[in-house]
Amino acid sequence: MSKLKKFFYLNLFLLLFTTPAVTVFADDLPEEDQNRILAPYFFIEDGDPSTDQFPLKETDVKTNINGIIAETYVTQIYTNEGQKPINAMYVFPGSTKVAVHGMTMQIGDEIIKAKIKERVEAKQEFEEAKQEGKSASLLEQERPNVFTMNVANIMPGDIVKVELHYTETITSTDGKYEFVFPTVVGPRYVSPATDVTDDRNNFTESPYLMDGKTPPGSYNITVHLNSAVPISNVNCKSHKIVTDIDNNKALITLENPKEFAGNRDFILDYSLTGSGINSGLMLNKGGIAGENTPKENFFMMTIQPPERVALEDILPREYIFVLDVSGSMYGYPIDTAKNLIGNLVSNLRRTDTFNVILFAGTSAQMSPKSVPATSYNINRALDLIEQEEGGGGTELVPALQSAIDIPRTSKDVARSVIIITDGYISEESEIFDIIGKNLGETDFFSFGIGDGVNRYLIEGIAKVGQGEAFVVTDPAKANEEAANFRSYIQSPILRNIKVTYNGFDAYDVEPKKLPTLFAKRPIVMYGKWKGEAEGTIEITGTKGNGEAYRQVIQVAGTQPLENNTALPYLWARARVEQLMDYGLQEDEDSMERFKKEVTQIGLDYSMLTPFTSFIAVTEQVRNTGSEAKDVNQPLPLPQHVSNNSVGSYTSGSEPGVAAVIVIGVFTLMSGTVRLFRKRAA
Repeated sequence: MSKLKKFFYLNLFLLLFTTPAVTVFADDLPEEDQNRILAPYFFIEDGDPSTDQFPLKETDVKTNINGIIAETYVTQIYTNEGQKPINAMYVFPGSTKVAVHGMTMQIGDEIIKAKIKERVEAKQEFEEAKQEGKSASLLEQERPNVFTMNVANIMPGDIVKVELHYTETITSTDGKYEFVFPTVVGPRYVSPATDVTDDRNNFTESPYLMDGKTPPGSYNITVHLNSAVPISNVNCKSHKIVTDIDNNKALITLENPKEFAGNRDFILDYSLTGSGINSGLMLNKGGIAGENTPKENFFMMTIQPPERVALEDILPREYIFVLDVSGSMYGYPIDTAKNLIGNLVSNLRRTDTFNVILFAGTSAQMSPKSVPATSYNINRALDLIEQEEGGGGTELVPALQSAIDIPRTSKDVARSVIIITDGYISEESEIFDIIGKNLGETDFFSFGIGDGVNRYLIEGIAKVGQGEAFVVTDPAKANEEAANFRSYIQSPILRNIKVTYNGFDAYDVEPKKLPTLFAKRPIVMYGKWKGEAEGTIEITGTKGNGEAYRQVIQVAGTQPLENNTALPYLWARARVEQLMDYGLQEDEDSMERFKKEVTQIGLDYSMLTPFTSFIAVTEQVRNTGSEAKDVNQPLPLPQHVSNNSVGSYTSGSEPGVAAVIVIGVFTLMSGTVRLFRKRAA
């Protein structure tokens, strides 16, 4: 090796490895940098032992499932093991269906019940408490399935417990129930066109640990199952569990509580013997015994779909597969997607047509128009997919628009768009808006691939598009999920569904527009009622073969119960979902009107919404001296997600620091070359 090369590499080594590792906190950056860094970045400890970088020490989850209603209590324990006071911020996920309606904070022996307030007011109160030296906690919703917890003035040695209480429903597919507790928020790709002033994009700036690294805290999960009929076939595809089943009761715990369980979604499957719980009516009388909630009666009803019919009764279909090949799909996700889409395409009927669109930073389309499902065309699609390894950004919006713009081969063909992705993007509302504008012309299905997918996007695509969502967490299960999908699209379709209330005074029913019904997954409806619990509810529709469908539910046979206290929250959640979650507002006036209604729902039902937050503040001033350090606790990458998903902001540094290193290397190279040229001259 020449002296020039030796000198250059020696200096390069010294520059790179003597540059101090930097941990950047959002509040430390200039305002213009805070707006510019709208993407995830890697975290590296800054070496300051006086500041506890991982204050969240334990997450404890306890879920009670009674029938089809699940109540969950999540306890987060924060402890400051450093020597300086800290303000901690932690991003965590939830189910897209939950109604968060309770929060308490405990510091020592003091227990404070959080109050629900308008988001701006709660934020202001939190900041004031923070400045005054009071301990406080603030829970905000960034997405329907992404929340941020801020805790102020955690003093050295403090143990702070924050408990959340929320409710959701569990529905079945072919008699199989699935309870999902999301544990990790995957990194979100942010398009350059994103509005950086949108407060709902703040969580996308989260710091992440490198692939394979996990926080030092523990993650415990316990589920209690109670049913009116015997429970069977309890299985967890995500974690190793211990199950204790006693007829119609079951206790599920993690097999190894010491193993970190917070880097992939907890997915529990179980079956019930008998079908009595699959459909029917639940009534609540008197609402909630709360000071803000109006005294009304609520009901929940499930619509059981019809049996399947012969395959020949299904019309020819067109399938457009939109496949994510971005950086976050590198490795296991892209390999699973290849197998999945290969299975789907290879099993199409010859009367079907199909197309394939691959997208990352840009998109590629197999054919200008959909082609018949012949062996030749199927092999073309498989060859196109096999070339991809995963890399680049995640520009789903233009790819989805390209799928919709593909010309139709026939007006009599039912078109379905199938989107396969991990969902690590932030432009969900734009996608929902595109789908909403094309309802009636296309059904939309979604496949989420990964252990911690963005279920808000995956489930939202199917909900807005009146299709169905599937999630593949295990490569070995990809073919099984593909078979489930084929089963859905080949099942009878119950169209033109109408619900008539005869002698039962129902109002404020959600959803107002009922989707097409596939396979054996019931539709769940929520509403309010007046007067006596009497009369009938009649459900009618048209099967895929043109035959009429009719089902009658006798209201008088259902006893109203005051302890069905979850129903008001579930109705409120369904109403908020209809108004806000999936970006279907037509104009600014309707958006403002919906915002007011959602805010009032949050205040009336003491429920977390995009415009209401929970705030808890101690009366005592606890930090009377040193300034507290802001700490954004880094998140683990979801299991099987590579470092490629985090992008270019590495080592916890903002672009400025990275640029300094690059400029330094360039300057060193230039100076070294000039020095040796001068000596040579």
